[in-house]
Amino acid sequence: MNKVSITTEYVTLGQFLKLADIISSGGQAKFFLEDVQIKVNGEVDQRRGRKLRDGDKIEVEGFGDFQIEGN
Repeated sequence: MNKVSITTEYVTLGQFLKLADIISSGGQAKFFLEDVQIKVNGEVDQRRGRKLRDGDKIEVEGFGDFQIEGN
């Protein structure tokens, strides 16, 4: 499982995709989420504004599994 570190209380799903180097710009998030299935803590979620916090697990179809690590 890949770890993605954050220094704030949360990041949005759109911000996460950029932090994890899955997309190159935030503007791509909307289109990416329309085409690729993403699960947050086991539930499908396509909202780019979804707040991800320390300990959340994200599965990105074709890219692998990730976990948010906060400070």
